[in-house]
Amino acid sequence: MHTRKSHRLKGWNYASDGAYFITIVTKNRIHLFGEVDQTEVILNQFGELFLEEWNRSFEMRKELSCDEFIIMPNHLHAIVIIENNEPIPNANIDLPTLYRSPRSISSFIAGLKSIVTKRINEIRNTPGQPVWISRYHDYIIRDEKAYRNIKRYIQENPIRYSERKKQIGK
Repeated sequence: MHTRKSHRLKGWNYASDGAYFITIVTKNRIHLFGEVDQTEVILNQFGELFLEEWNRSFEMRKELSCDEFIIMPNHLHAIVIIENNEPIPNANIDLPTLYRSPRSISSFIAGLKSIVTKRINEIRNTPGQPVWISRYHDYIIRDEKAYRNIKRYIQENPIRYSERKKQIGK
């Protein structure tokens, strides 16, 4: 039996107040959400749908806010801030894998990925077709310098994408 090593910080409560850098990626890195034209991301129908659900997530989840984000053709980068006004009991990584703490990064991402997948598959008439890789990347932002660097990384992502595209001749 294959067991994946967790990338999560051992003992960290992922419903804790703080800033998190998250990245979620499409299955097989398929360009599903649009394209980059030089330095600008042009969202297509699915990209607009993703943006709509992204914004709706923050309307529904009052403990979350987003400082910076970008939807790229095959992934999203974002700084998500959690401000739970009360501690969440048992919100740690030592719980069974199938359990997601309420008001945590994992419950937020699971909900977002689920609704975006459902809506895209309804449009494509592809029920059950995966849209995302099963995992996501998160990084706990611990200081102002890291925060500024990550924010700049997000803002400059379309430029780097265009430069990579030119280098590989696509």
